[in-house]
Amino acid sequence: MGSAAGVAGMADDNQQIADVVAREQAKLTRFIKRRVPDSRDAEDILQDVFSELVEANRLFMPIDHVTAWLFRVARNRITDLFRKKKPEPMDDATIDALFPSGDAGPDAVLVSHRLIEALAEAIGELPRTQRDVFVAHELEGRSFKDIAAATGVSVNTLLARKHVAVRRLRARLKPVHDDFNKG
Repeated sequence: MGSAAGVAGMADDNQQIADVVAREQAKLTRFIKRRVPDSRDAEDILQDVFSELVEANRLFMPIDHVTAWLFRVARNRITDLFRKKKPEPMDDATIDALFPSGDAGPDAVLVSHRLIEALAEAIGELPRTQRDVFVAHELEGRSFKDIAAATGVSVNTLLARKHVAVRRLRARLKPVHDDFNKG
């Protein structure tokens, strides 16, 4: 009889977890996707968050405010993702790919120069704190941990600054991108 009560208790726990997932999944998905550009990474984080909820439940960890706990776990997983991802330094082949080949014609050369000028101008328009972290991470290939050690600014603050910088650059460069894709 004791085992039947245990199975019934597990079924109740499973139903409670299913209810939380159903209630919070859409909000949590939007939260993660606003912060993580790669949809596969975002989906992995979402699965990690719910896996951690199941594990916490299995270990009888008390969770007072489930929604707040889920978002805190998601935020931590997002931070972990950005800490883990190392920028790939630009090598000569990557840099060469930014420029048209000699036989590409004058239009390709013009477009390439316009893109480079627009990017340089857009980076220059960023607030200094955002520009510094963007340049250090994306162009110099430095890790957030190294930047934090050099500047005394927390990794989370650096991540937030870069995120805002990228959003600003995307918005600023969208017209140039759209023109480029028309031609």
